[in-house]
Amino acid sequence: MARTRGSWTGGTLTARSLLKPQDVARAVFHPAWIPESLDPSVERLKKFRVVAGAVASLGVYTFIQGGFDFTELLENAMTASVVLLFLTPLTVGAMLYVWRRGGTVRQLRVPLLNSLKLLVLFVGCVAALLVLVRTVNGSAHPAVIIGVGVTMMWMLIFTAYGAVRVSGNFFGTAAVHRCMPPLLAMVTSWLMAVPDLVTGDLHGLSLTLGIVFILGAPLTVTAIALLEMGRLRRRYGIRLKAHPAGQPHPPPQGNPYNNPYGNPYAAHPQPPYHPQRPYGG
Repeated sequence: MARTRGSWTGGTLTARSLLKPQDVARAVFHPAWIPESLDPSVERLKKFRVVAGAVASLGVYTFIQGGFDFTELLENAMTASVVLLFLTPLTVGAMLYVWRRGGTVRQLRVPLLNSLKLLVLFVGCVAALLVLVRTVNGSAHPAVIIGVGVTMMWMLIFTAYGAVRVSGNFFGTAAVHRCMPPLLAMVTSWLMAVPDLVTGDLHGLSLTLGIVFILGAPLTVTAIALLEMGRLRRRYGIRLKAHPAGQPHPPPQGNPYNNPYGNPYAAHPQPPYHPQRPYGG
């Protein structure tokens, strides 16, 4: 479906889309203003990073210690979301300080505000889902259970698909700088692991399993994120320490007519028109 320039969802949603929460999540949590991936190899690295990041954020021990507990899983997700609500702006702020000599914050105002909106929206959805789950679990009224339960299932699918999207684009921070998503993935995964490392809390696991599950995810995320940033630097000249305004803006591969400046609101150039005689005359 074609995207409407300047629209958050790109004009892809209709009333019928509400029947498919995964389609709504795709449009809402990967908005039209997020730049497309530069090449398939970077996109593949991002998918591996998403999986490792999910392990780091939620913790494998949720599924091992005492069996699967859906409410506990949501509470872990809520904790991770609150951490992200504070950590993401702090990390971006630190990079703005690093970039201060190469450009101004004003140049990045629009993508920064859009990313903040996406972050707050996702945290709000996780909180709403947790409230719905607790309402269903705490109610004995059949009408409440059915009504809230249907809404809860829709929100569960919507939020789960949204989580996958924001784990890949990290709240659209690629619109600020292409290296921000892998950087934030590294910072977040290590921050999730540090408390357990400092306190020695292995969550009931043995020493070996505890170390594997606590360190395995952030180490994997870090390795993949470094590969991702290394490829961006070697292949496209995009460096983390350089202000985005001074970075090259290569168009995504396979789309020769994409705006080379990476501005999602700018008009896309049209392919050249070469008139020909009919019938080869």
